Amino acid sequence: MTTGSQDRWAVRPDGSNWGDFGADDQIGRLNLITPAHRRAAAAEVREGIAFCLSLPLDCPANVELHPRRKPPELGWFLRGEDPTMNYPMGRVAPGQDDVVCDDKAAISLQFSTQWDSLCHIGALYDGHGDGEREATYYNGYRANDHIRGPVDHLRGGIAKDGPYGAHALGIETIAETGLQTRGVMIDLFAHVGLERVAVGYDRLMRILDADRVEVGEGDALCVRTGFDRALLARYADPAAPFDQQRCSGLDGGDPLLQRWITDSGIVAIASDNEAVELLPTSHVPHGHGTHIPLHHLCLFKLGIPLGEMFLLSDLADWLRANGRSRFLFTAPPLRLPRAVGAPVTGVGTV
Repeated sequence: MTTGSQDRWAVRPDGSNWGDFGADDQIGRLNLITPAHRRAAAAEVREGIAFCLSLPLDCPANVELHPRRKPPELGWFLRGEDPTMNYPMGRVAPGQDDVVCDDKAAISLQFSTQWDSLCHIGALYDGHGDGEREATYYNGYRANDHIRGPVDHLRGGIAKDGPYGAHALGIETIAETGLQTRGVMIDLFAHVGLERVAVGYDRLMRILDADRVEVGEGDALCVRTGFDRALLARYADPAAPFDQQRCSGLDGGDPLLQRWITDSGIVAIASDNEAVELLPTSHVPHGHGTHIPLHHLCLFKLGIPLGEMFLLSDLADWLRANGRSRFLFTAPPLRLPRAVGAPVTGVGTV
């Protein structure tokens, strides 16, 4: 394909959908969530029961999954030298009976339950066919021009001036869609337990058939592995047994699974494990290639947001007990301009 925004790309990657939703599209497959899809999703609400789909924002605790991502640090705004916690307003306005609390937090945006934006993972790609590979993201948006940091790691030296962050493909573009559609639960835990199992296409199809799960265009997949409950157990008790590697996930290196994701029309994938796909993958390339193939396919090629460490087990158990797999999925991230990822307080309604 040679059409598109010519200042960004002339040849799109094989297997991608760049340009299908417009030359300047920034939300990828979320474009497939139409009013009709939202009405169909709302029709899944029969009992009026809502499930929280997010871990506490300071979970995981008592375990280090990612050394550079830290739990929130809470603090308080000051009134003079006084922290504004249980602060009697009568101190500044005599006669007032009000008492005020006013806090703040420094957070890692991808620590707990969170969405990856479409600029979380890019690739070195020659989008103009001139032999020069550049750091590129979904739909041809580029490092330094659109996603800006203080350093140009490829060319060396200082990059463009700030403000830094994602001037395209930021997490706010996902938030602005409302991210509400039909969710479909895929319960890996019910079939393989809390074990290290890479689920590829063949096994996934057997699971879908056994559970009579149907997946359609516009759906968001929710992949339950049981890792959420392991995280919560260690969160509650530092002595609780925990094995970071003991959990299933999708086999992102399986080309048949990649083809199914491409053809399925799904708009997002959320999992309760650390990365959606099980790492290291079944196929580690030599030379040029990606070692995170599901992220590469979904974020870089197809524009499918990935959600990690969602709280899915309570909803999954209820759905299984009631012979269902579909529900209303509502999970927009924080609308934080220029951010690469953001926490989410998701809700599954049945």
